[in-house]
Amino acid sequence: MRRKLSVRDLTELSGKRVFCRVDFNVPLEGGVVGDVTRIEASRPTIDLLRRAGARVVLASHLGRPKGKRHPSYSLAPVAAKAAEILGVAVGFAPDCIGDEAERAAEALPDGGVLLLENLRFHAGEEADDDAFAAALARLGDLYVNDAFGTAHRAHASTAGVPRRLKPAAAGLLMQSELDHLGALLHDPAQPFLAILGGAKVSDKIELIDNLLPRVDAFLVGGAMAYTFLRAQGKPVGRSLVEADKVEVARALLDRVQAARRGFVLPVDHVVAVGGDDRAVRTTPDAAIADDEAGMDIGPRTVEAFARRIADAGTVLWNGPVGRFEVAAFASGTRAVGEALAQSSAATVVGGGDTAAAVERFGLTARMTHVSTGGGASLEFLSGLPLPGVAALDDAP
Repeated sequence: MRRKLSVRDLTELSGKRVFCRVDFNVPLEGGVVGDVTRIEASRPTIDLLRRAGARVVLASHLGRPKGKRHPSYSLAPVAAKAAEILGVAVGFAPDCIGDEAERAAEALPDGGVLLLENLRFHAGEEADDDAFAAALARLGDLYVNDAFGTAHRAHASTAGVPRRLKPAAAGLLMQSELDHLGALLHDPAQPFLAILGGAKVSDKIELIDNLLPRVDAFLVGGAMAYTFLRAQGKPVGRSLVEADKVEVARALLDRVQAARRGFVLPVDHVVAVGGDDRAVRTTPDAAIADDEAGMDIGPRTVEAFARRIADAGTVLWNGPVGRFEVAAFASGTRAVGEALAQSSAATVVGGGDTAAAVERFGLTARMTHVSTGGGASLEFLSGLPLPGVAALDDAP
């Protein structure tokens, strides 16, 4: 992929209205922002634009209102929180299109900031409707996308607007994501490990295939490991298995073996006995009894993973290796995170639940890069095109 035009490449921004797509899809608790991480993540881009004298028009979605206006999905509380974080007044437009929004954008002073109401209050956003995209484009003179977490969606604000507003550039957060994730595909320090977890093999097929020529070994945990163990003929009891993907898993194992890559599966497990989360034991080996369900990797597996991590040059981690939300099954995911934190390798966490786990265990600052986009990072690393990235201009 060619390098994209960066917001740092933009000149003569003073007085220009910059339509800036951000990801302010934050949790609201009683009308109060519960987590400011995503707002803070785009602050460097917003500050850069403000310092250059741009009039910054911020656009975001919040939740899934399904094309209808709903007070619980309003971005009004987010505008107030953004003002605190940015240290500047943030105007709020009660709609994201229309005369009132256009007047508010035009009235912005140089260096001013306006947040539009929820894009998904209009069905045209998710449909990438031409008329809706044109209405949004009337609010800006040029375009910046700093919402990597939505880049895998061909929506009006991520694909339609940059077709109309030029130049269309990547924000600093977007550029950081593309740089760190792109390095995994093009120039990773060796040995390169991919730690894969989560629930489904089906979510990781394209990722494994795309990484196969690049990685030295896959370390596999989480519920998806049980589909692979079933494919190897190992007893997995009541563990979650994608029965219709067992043959797919077997074929993936064959491809990995043919490519002479490592594929490390759990050699022991923390299991729930009889489906009861309160009845927990650790198996001595990879076999799981008929009335048990695997919920986490065991201590021997943790040790095997940690040894590999200690010798790695680059590690990608995509997917927790156990049900880390439950204390009895959090040890494996925590131990993997701590091994990464202690490693001298370049460590990249692939967003989503993995990022949430790293945050829960207080390890975020000790990773080289924690992606802000779960689905987007997965699709990028799987070699799939991201519409929100493809729509941006190439760097000269």
